[in-house]
Order: sequence, then structure tokens, then C-alpha cells
Amino acid sequence: MNIPLSYKAQTDTSPISLDPEDLYPLIECRHADPHRILGVRPDGRGGSIARVYHPGAVAASLLFDDGKKLNLIKVHADGLFEGSTPRELPSSADSYQIELGFGDGRELLVRDPYAFAPQLGEFDLYLLGCGEHQEAYKVMGAHPRTIGGIDGTGFAVWAPNAQRVSVVGDFNGWDGRLHAMRRLGGSGIWEIFIPGVKEGDHYKFEIRGPRGDVFLKTDPYGFYAQHDLRTACMVTDLGRYQWSDSPWMEQRAKRDAYAQPMSVYEVHLGSWRRKPEAGNRPLSYLELSEELVTYVKEMGFTHVELLPVMEHPFDGSWGYQVVNFFAPSSRFGSPDEFRHLIDALHQAGIGVILDWVPGHFPKDAHGLARFDGTALYEHEDPRLGEHRDWGTLIFNYGRNEVRNFLIANALFWLDQYHLDGLRVDAVASMLYLDYSREEGQWVPNCFGGRENLEAIEFLKQFNMLCYSRHPGIMTIAEESTAWPGVSKPVYEGGLGFGFKWNMGWMNDSLRYIARPPIHRKHHQGEITFSMLYAYHEHFILVLSHDEVVHGKGSLMNKMPEDDWQKAANLRMFLAWMWTHPGKKLLFQGCEIAQWREWDHTQSIDWHLAAYKPHHGVQHLVKSLNALYRSEPALFLLDDKPEGFQWVDFQDADNTVWSFLRKAPVGSGAADLLVIVNATPVVRHGYRIGVPLHGRYESLFNSDASAFGGSDACPQECWETQEIPAHGFSFSIEVDLPPLATSILRLPKQ
Repeated sequence: MNIPLSYKAQTDTSPISLDPEDLYPLIECRHADPHRILGVRPDGRGGSIARVYHPGAVAASLLFDDGKKLNLIKVHADGLFEGSTPRELPSSADSYQIELGFGDGRELLVRDPYAFAPQLGEFDLYLLGCGEHQEAYKVMGAHPRTIGGIDGTGFAVWAPNAQRVSVVGDFNGWDGRLHAMRRLGGSGIWEIFIPGVKEGDHYKFEIRGPRGDVFLKTDPYGFYAQHDLRTACMVTDLGRYQWSDSPWMEQRAKRDAYAQPMSVYEVHLGSWRRKPEAGNRPLSYLELSEELVTYVKEMGFTHVELLPVMEHPFDGSWGYQVVNFFAPSSRFGSPDEFRHLIDALHQAGIGVILDWVPGHFPKDAHGLARFDGTALYEHEDPRLGEHRDWGTLIFNYGRNEVRNFLIANALFWLDQYHLDGLRVDAVASMLYLDYSREEGQWVPNCFGGRENLEAIEFLKQFNMLCYSRHPGIMTIAEESTAWPGVSKPVYEGGLGFGFKWNMGWMNDSLRYIARPPIHRKHHQGEITFSMLYAYHEHFILVLSHDEVVHGKGSLMNKMPEDDWQKAANLRMFLAWMWTHPGKKLLFQGCEIAQWREWDHTQSIDWHLAAYKPHHGVQHLVKSLNALYRSEPALFLLDDKPEGFQWVDFQDADNTVWSFLRKAPVGSGAADLLVIVNATPVVRHGYRIGVPLHGRYESLFNSDASAFGGSDACPQECWETQEIPAHGFSFSIEVDLPPLATSILRLPKQ
């Protein structure tokens, strides 16, 4: 092919071949398809026309791979260059480069971003439009890749009401004129492949809204983002990390979560442990993979639950006001370093649950709010689209693309980060249209009711897809109302969650335990009421971060009376919790009986563990976890009524209650007898009815000196007597230690 070595010189007033309908949108940065007019294109007469738009350049040429050169003429002062030949020019992205010259003598050689075909196929666009692209994160956002031997990054973003979208970053001087994207038909998706953009480069999307206003937005699908005021995303390749947790993942898929012990340590990564010698900074993901993993394993917890790690601008939101839903916070390290933490936990035999927040998002200018200049992810009507209590916005669950974004996000964390569960925050706020609203502040559904029908269907779809695509994981609802069937399968009419936080148990129990012991006999129902509904859902008993902040006081400080009684009450309470049906969750710091409330800016008061009362509680929690994991009666029938039997819940005068935890018949495991004395009075010669004749052995006593207790009743075993009590033919006579939970092992049948 005979390509001229230089293009015939013309003046800056040379005619421009572009029609005004293309020219003015281009130079005014509002063109929706720059790929159609830039690059090398056939001229319709057997020749080619080449265009380059680069504001700031004074000269532009095309350098072809065969060594020939086509000089372009600047035909518009804003930086539009053109050149044409009577013969067809090579137009593939790998056949030429653009040479740019600048007034200061600089020269720049680049590949043409407008020479590449669209990177999203029709099937991807169809699935995204239907809301059914379960791996949307693989095509949306920023993905470094090689096309035709050329390295670069493909970008895609949904902004259907924008006039123009550009990628800006440190690779183009944050100039929105240089890398304008093309809109792919009526999908509302914009895309571009930019040669030379590499991993680690910072970027944002510059959007021209429907009214012509221009603003910068984060990448909704960005994998790595800054957490400070700069708020840029970083191009990241998630394909390199080599996992070492295959034994864990294989075993997880075979487990029945309901028949397993589950003791969860809830952690806020920014405050679990800090480095005072390094400016009080929090630990990094890599440091946590050593220190947190070692501690959790030593304490015997089966899982950790992480308050949201997704990137969020405001530390005081604890992660619950997410801006970058696909990015683990860069406060603690890189995405692969977060993977290393999860990998290390799995290798230590510890599951990982992540708080997930699909119920709302903040109004930060760089985030999802009015993303393309309109209410895109949210509702336009604030009665539907805003949580005024929290100052946040509500997702529009009825919109296909929004629902797709959220479900793909959930699957992303399970797939790309090997998470074992997602705990969904504030489910009640999603289920009810009138949540925390007065009359006139909400809009009824199409049937006139208060239920958010779109959110309900979204939650069902979320749960079905998570469980079908990732066997062995769990989904957990923080749901504070009496909504039926939260943890029942969708095919049985439920929402499909695996578990539900037992907020009723938490509220009743904390109210009871805060009462002075002398008054507790008048409120015995608060402590026994939970068994009336214990099997309505698959429950997790929770003492979470919400209960030790905002003036509620620490768990230790909720306890009444003097310091000794506070510690004894706490030990009694935790031991009773661990023997009550339901999985367990305890927030960081509670296990060492921290005095002060949780402060997200400060470390746990680890120094307290050196003192006997606090070390005693810590040792008690460790012992409870070991007992829980070793005694099948405490977990095999955890979700079935046959695993529990009251012995006596009516002895309010003595403030004592007792019950049996049962193992499956034929399992060979022993049943357990639990007795709780919620007063500081030793109950000498207390008679308890028992179902079996033989010797009963002391398995656990929260008043033991090893836990900081008084060891007031050190007896280790009891023989039954043929004295009927509590509906049984046999009984034993025991001394009940003060403010203590005692656990006895029954004779094996």
C-alpha cells in the first residue's frame, strides 16, 4: 500500500470534513460516540480519513508499523486534526500510533483508543439490561487486559442519562476531553479501551449530566479506591492471587451449617488493635493475618464477622455508609492483602462473614448519589428514596440494573474473596416502606400496603443465587421485627436467609441482666420468653457492636452492683448465652470485660487482660468456646425443639432456672443439665429433678476461681436420689454458686 510520507500542507482554516452535528458535540465534550468519527475511517470513496482530537497539541501524525507516516492538519483550534488519502489506510489498533507534538517541544507517542472495537458483547448488554448478569463485575468497571498485543485497560460504566462520559486520571492529566467514552446503543452503558493505562493508575469518571453540568464520580465497580478526600479508584488486576484454602473451601461445601457449632467474633478492623508507637494507626491486613488470626484461633471462635470493609469516606460510619461496594478499604492495604487475611483465617480453620449493606448508601458527591445527574441508583421521590434518620439514600430495587449491581456485588465477595457468609444490615429498613416514617412521609405499594415488594423480591433472589452458586455459605439477616419466615427457604414462602439475628433475645436479656439481682425475681419472664419463639427462625444470639456504643455502656458496665458482682454477672450471662439454643456472636472487647464503651478511633483496652477479673472473663469465653465445640448436645439439635427441655423455669423466688440440652438419640453423646442462679446468694441443698439415674459430673462452673470466681461450691459430682422433682423420678441435691451458670453432664444412656 502506497501511503504518502507527508500530508499536503493546509492552513488552519482548511475545510473540516465533520458535519456540525458531530463537530460541535465533539469540541464541546458532549459527543456520545466519538469512536464513530475519530481514528482511521473509510471515506466512502475508496480512500481513508484520519482524525485525532487532542486539545493542547500543536501537531499530530500517524506512524504506521511499516515505517510510513501521515501528517495531520490541525483543522480546529480546539485540537482537532485531520488527514486523508485516496487509498485505504490500515485502521486496526495495532497498525499505527499517534505522534503528538506540543508547544513546549514535548513529543508523545500513543496508541489510538478510538481504534478498538467495543469490549462488551451483545449478550453482556442483554443480561445487564435484564438485571441477570451475575458476573457484571467481570465486564463493568476497569479491567487491565491485552488486546491485539497492546496493553491497556478497558472501562465500562452505566450512566444512561449522561450527555457524555470520560475517563480521567493521572494518565491524561485529569482532562475529560481526551478519553471520551462511547455509549453502547440504548443500554446506557459507556465504554472505552485506553492503551497504556496500567495497574495502579488512578482514575474517575467525568460525567456531563443531562442539564450540561459536569462532575466527577467514582467507579461503582471499582476494585480499589482511595479513602481520603481524593476519592479516586485505582486500576487493579484481581486475577493474580493464588489461594491456599482449597481444603477449607472443599469441606465448607459439605457442611450443614445448622448442625455445626458457630461462635462468631465480631470485629471492627480499624479498632481491634492499634499501633500507638506508629501514630495510633490500625493494623494492616497483613498484620491482622498474623495477630487477629492467632488470637481468634487461640480463643476458639469458629468465625469472625467483619464490620463492612468496603470503601467508605467517613470513619464514624464504621463502614455502614459504603461508596465503593466492590473495593475493600485501602485504609488497611490492597485487595490482595485483604485476600491474604481471609486465606490465613481459612487455613487456621476460621470462617469469615462480612457485613453487607444493600439497604442504603451515602450522599457523598463522588459516590452513587445522582450518579449521572439523575436519581439513578435511588428513587427521585424522597419518600421512597431517602432514610432521613441516617442521611442516606435507598436503592431502587425495582430497577433491573440496580438489582443486578447489588446481586453481582454479593456474588463478587463470595467468589473473588472466598467469604463464607454475608450478614445483611438493616433488613427491616428494606422490608417496610414506612420504616421510621410518619404518616404522609411514605408511599404505599401497589396494593396499598406498607411492604416494599421490590425489596422483598430482591432479597429472595439474592439468597437463592448466593446459596445456589456457593454451596456451604450462609446469609444472615439483621431483622428486628416479627416478619415471618426470614430464615425459611424461598420455596417455603420465606425470604431465604440462612440465619437471623435474635434481637428479641438480646433486648430482653440485656434488660434483665441490668436489673439488680434483688429485683430479678419479678422479671423471670424476660429471661425465659425467648424459648417461646426459639425455633421460629434459625437464630444467632448476638451481643454486637450496637449494644456497646452511643451511651449504652460496655457489656461490663451494664452489669449491676459492685465490681465483683459485675464480673460474676457477666460470666453468668455469657455462660447462659453459650448454652441457650442458637448460634453465638460476641463483639470485640466484650471478651475481656472492657469497662469503657467501644470507640472506633481507639484500640481495645488490651492491658485489662493482665488483671484477674478481666483475664477471668477472657478465659471463660475461651473455655466456653472449647466446651461448645466439644459437646454435641450444644449444637447438633440447635435448631430443633427436641434439643431442649425445661427442667424448671418457674422458680422466680430463688431466681433460678434450669434446662436440658440434648444430643440426638443414638449419637453416643451425653446430654447436659444447665442451672443458672442469678442472685449473689449461694443456694445450698437445691434440689433439681433429672431424667436419668446415675452420676452427674460438673462440666463447667462460671464461679470457678480460674475465671475469677469465688469457688463457693467446688463439688465435682452428684449421685441421683429416688426423690421425684420437676416431673422426673430422680433428682440431685446441689449447692448453687452465686451469680453463676453451672453445667453438668448427664450419665450416658
